[in-house]
Amino acid sequence: MYNGESNRGIPILKTILSRYANVLTYDHFDVRAKNEIPDLSYDIYLFSGGPGDPLLNDGPWFEPFFGLIENLWQYNCQEEEPKKHCFFICHSFQMACHHFGLGEITQRYKMSFGTYPVHKTHLGKAEPFFEGLPDPFYIADFRRYQVVSPSTARLKEMDAHILCLEKLRTHVHYERAVMAIRFSPEMIGTQFHPEADPAGLLAYFMDPERKALIVEEHGECRYDRMIRDLANPLKIQRTFDTVIPAFLENAVEELVLVPSWQ
Repeated sequence: MYNGESNRGIPILKTILSRYANVLTYDHFDVRAKNEIPDLSYDIYLFSGGPGDPLLNDGPWFEPFFGLIENLWQYNCQEEEPKKHCFFICHSFQMACHHFGLGEITQRYKMSFGTYPVHKTHLGKAEPFFEGLPDPFYIADFRRYQVVSPSTARLKEMDAHILCLEKLRTHVHYERAVMAIRFSPEMIGTQFHPEADPAGLLAYFMDPERKALIVEEHGECRYDRMIRDLANPLKIQRTFDTVIPAFLENAVEELVLVPSWQ
C-alpha cells in the first residue's frame, strides 16, 4: 500500500514472516503502484500502511481493493472453513473502517509523528492480541488522517469492537481517534504501526540529515521523546514483540497448521 514509496514497513513485515518459514509461505502484492490485488486463495492477509488520503481514488486498484475487503468479509460470514485471517495497518485500517461504515475519515489538524501512549477500552483489555501490554501501551504512529466519530449502531450490527483510543489530550478540544478495532473474530486492524521495529527505527531516525528534517518539522522535544521511547525495551519493543506475532500465531493455530512454538 506504499504506492512505490521507500518505507520500512514492508521489509519488517517480511522479516517477521520469515520467522514462521516452517509453517508459512507468502506472496507480496504491490497494490497501489502495480495494481496487484490478491484473490481469495490465501489463508492470512497482512494489509500494510501507506501514504496519502485513504479515500482518494487514485488508480485502478482502488475499487478492487474495497472489493477484496468485502469478499473476505462475505467469505468469513459463510460456514466455509478455514476462515480468512486479516490484519489491517494504518492506511488500510482507515480504508477498512470506511468500507464498513464504522467511522469518519478526516485529516488531522496536525500530523501525528512519533511514539505515543494509547489507551485500551474495556473490550481492549480483554483482547488476546494485546495480552501482556500495559494500559496505556506505547505505539509508533505516523499519519495525517484518522478514524473518528465511530458509529455505535454499525459497530453493534457487525459485532465489532473498538479496542483502544488515542492518547488523552486535555489541553486541546479534539476528538480522540480510534486506534484499533476488532472487526470480527478473524479480522482486526490498528491505526498505529505494530510492525515498527525499535532498533531499526532508532538507527533510521538518528541519521544526522534525517534528524535535522524531523526537528525542523516536528520540534526537538518530540524527536527526543521518540528516541527515548524507541530505546526503552518496555515501550515500542514490547508492542513490536506482541501484536503481529500474536495475530500470526493465532491464525496458524486456527488454520490447523503445525505450530513450532508448542
